[in-house]
Amino acid sequence: MPLHTLDDIEALTKQALTAYGAAPFVAAEVARAVRVAEGYGNKICGLYYVESYCLQLETGRVDGRAVPGVTTPRPAAIHVNANYGFAQPAFAHGLVPALDAAKTLGTATLAVGHAHTCTSLGYFTEQIAQSGCIGIGFTNASPIVAAPGGKTRVIGTNPIAFSVPDGAGGVAMQFDQSTTTVALGKITMAKALGQQIPLGWALDALGQPTTDPQAALEGSLVSVGEHKGWGFGLMAEILAAGMTGSVLSGSVKPLKAPQGPPHDLGQFYILIDPQSGEAFAERLAALSQAATKDEGARMPGQSRQIMQKVEVVDQVWDRLLELAQGPTPSE
Repeated sequence: MPLHTLDDIEALTKQALTAYGAAPFVAAEVARAVRVAEGYGNKICGLYYVESYCLQLETGRVDGRAVPGVTTPRPAAIHVNANYGFAQPAFAHGLVPALDAAKTLGTATLAVGHAHTCTSLGYFTEQIAQSGCIGIGFTNASPIVAAPGGKTRVIGTNPIAFSVPDGAGGVAMQFDQSTTTVALGKITMAKALGQQIPLGWALDALGQPTTDPQAALEGSLVSVGEHKGWGFGLMAEILAAGMTGSVLSGSVKPLKAPQGPPHDLGQFYILIDPQSGEAFAERLAALSQAATKDEGARMPGQSRQIMQKVEVVDQVWDRLLELAQGPTPSE
């Protein structure tokens, strides 16, 4: 499989988004997120989404020229209205005031509402940690999860991300995980590759376990830990929708569909200044030492390293080159 540099991936993604109508700053912020996802090997949140970004820009499902509005209803509460644009530039507008509030008051929240899917939630909490604060993030998505024992879709995969600063501009620990047994993208990728999925990932439309990705897409995903994961998914839903004014997952159409109403999703972040604690650095160091004592053991995210060249299948790369040339009459 051919290798491509992250510089090329970012440049072509930005060119494609701009060609389909995104403003320069918007295109740059989204392209940077794609770059980072690909660099970490997170294919589901990288180039996998670029085609849908472009087609939704063309149909107006996402506003590539939206200007986010930032308000501060309380000293430690930063709200950003993405105005049905991309989540990445909206977060960028709110990050600095949210960090300032956290470092002044100890804890702050950043609510990003009425936004397009943010894809990799950890991409945002990582930025919080790199700026010296603990970052906790929540978001919702299109409905694909039923309550344990049920079959009606209620919430999305609703990931939760947690990033911890190392005190030197890096990240000491990070996890970014859906509250389902598996991310929805793995189901859609399995379908595209003609592969079966493991038993326990999903249920069919009748609520029965299935290994067929198509049946899973017509049914529902399973919450991780069943009732326990369902509770975390509901927590993410309440914060992402309730604290941002965005819609509940049940009102969101499939994320990659070219046509349809704006996603109108929410992301909710909690920022904590570790300097407001009593012994943060010491306890973190002791915990890290204990967690990594055994050979092969590690803290979540501890061994992550971004690659500068990554493998991209020819079909995906060729499509990126096409998109970079802008819309064609047939699109």
